[in-house]
Amino acid sequence: MDSTPSGISRRRLLGNAAGLAAGSAVLGGASPARADAAQTPDLWREFAATPYTHPQIPYVARAGCDYGATPFPSPPVRANVQRYGAVPDGSADAAPAINAAIREVGEAGGGTVVIPAGRYRCDDIIQIGWSNVVVRGDGIGETTLYFTRSLEQIVGINRSRFGGSNSAWSWCGGLVWIAPRARFTSLVEAIQAQDWPLEGWSGNRREQCETLTALAAPARQGDWTVTVADPGALAPGDRVMLQLDDTPDHALLAHMCGDIAGTSSYYWENKTKLLSYPPYEWPVRVTAVDGDRVTLDRPLPLDARPEFAPRLTTLVPPVTGSGLESLTVEMTETPQLRHLQDKGYNGVVLQCAWDCWVDQVRTVHVDNGFLFVAAKACTLRRTSVGGRGSHHPYACREQSHDNLVEDFRIEDRTAPAVPGSGLHGINVEGLSSHNVWSRGVMEMATFDTHRGLPFANVRTDITVNNTGAHGGSDDAGPLYGARFAHWNVTVTNERAGCVRIDDVAPRSATVAITPVRPFGQIDRPDFTGDLDTRLELYGTTRVTPRNLYDAQRTLGV
Repeated sequence: MDSTPSGISRRRLLGNAAGLAAGSAVLGGASPARADAAQTPDLWREFAATPYTHPQIPYVARAGCDYGATPFPSPPVRANVQRYGAVPDGSADAAPAINAAIREVGEAGGGTVVIPAGRYRCDDIIQIGWSNVVVRGDGIGETTLYFTRSLEQIVGINRSRFGGSNSAWSWCGGLVWIAPRARFTSLVEAIQAQDWPLEGWSGNRREQCETLTALAAPARQGDWTVTVADPGALAPGDRVMLQLDDTPDHALLAHMCGDIAGTSSYYWENKTKLLSYPPYEWPVRVTAVDGDRVTLDRPLPLDARPEFAPRLTTLVPPVTGSGLESLTVEMTETPQLRHLQDKGYNGVVLQCAWDCWVDQVRTVHVDNGFLFVAAKACTLRRTSVGGRGSHHPYACREQSHDNLVEDFRIEDRTAPAVPGSGLHGINVEGLSSHNVWSRGVMEMATFDTHRGLPFANVRTDITVNNTGAHGGSDDAGPLYGARFAHWNVTVTNERAGCVRIDDVAPRSATVAITPVRPFGQIDRPDFTGDLDTRLELYGTTRVTPRNLYDAQRTLGV
């Protein structure tokens, strides 16, 4: 199978890597680096030589909306919410007018809906359910959507599909809900019927997933082209989904852990929540069909082995090309509740969204700030979470892949923490992979890897006051799969947990983090053997490249 897209040579990759390193005082030659000079880790040179298959660093150069491109699309203005009856003084519910404007523009094929400066009271969910619709305010602090009711008040009680009395609004849903209209409606109806739904790409009961073709030959992680049994239903530009099944001996899960001896003794059978997640679902675009050979828009994240029954399927038709920009999402201030009892004062969720974005948006007094739920290649840029403190400032769940969070901030809380409430941070869980958190300031919280075997995710160029805790129940399986990379991280309070991961995350890379020590929550290793991890430039952030995601993009791969 092809391991490199056409037109990209190994010489070009190595040349670009050398160019990146040349900007620092050290190229990594025989001469020792000065103590105050940035250093280039061996890991970077190795990655540049094998970007799609490196054992510890994932390929994330294509993360984000439109492969990380800027600026975002700016379609013509088609509606002003004030013309639909929205008043900017908070005296009346503006949600019906805002939703009417979004619906009209969406059903007409798309455009920009403007919300002029003002404070708009919203007593209902704002739902962006159509493609190519941009909702834009006049700026953070200028345009405010002020929500008066929680999701529990609007939709009803929500519980986990795994049972129990915890509120599922503690991890799902948003008062600005970016999701295909039909998917949003099906979720709300299922919750109101107390038929607790699956949240992902194949529908409430995996009913919206039909096989288009099986793969006819094995393919390897890093391949861009696969061989299929029947290409007849495939065409360039199609959005499809690769599905992989686990095996009775859990070979797929072991593969997600890196296929190393150190994880081989892990006991999977009592991890009932994790075992309910497969099949692994990875949305991808078809770029070319040549006979039975199909080229994809990014390299395979895992091997497609015959025993995994690899196949390309349909998926929930996503919302694409839609965005939320330049405003504040604020909740009526209520005390934060005990852990997992949130009522759903949640900010923005992107669910079954692909190539969508949120730019220059601040959330205030939220239970949960920004959530990716079965999201693909979406971007959060210049976002922040502030106010009284939140449960999940940022969350990435339910097989979300290739998303980007950059230039983000988690502000310190404005009210004392309520005893028994939870604080996580930048969360990833539930088989989610190839997501990036870049250029962030975290005045509180942590790097929350929340079990459910996420793998191949990157956190880079971040300063954190490491005060939060990771979450996840034991039946959700390991905290980490393979190929987590923490690169250039300043820990202001020197707490190690969740940041230095060389003793807990298999085949991971911890590069250029400031000195840390174990106190507070200390990560418990899930695996007992050697994890084949890498720790480089520990104790300093004088590293080049400084930002792993930006550097991968500069390689041009």
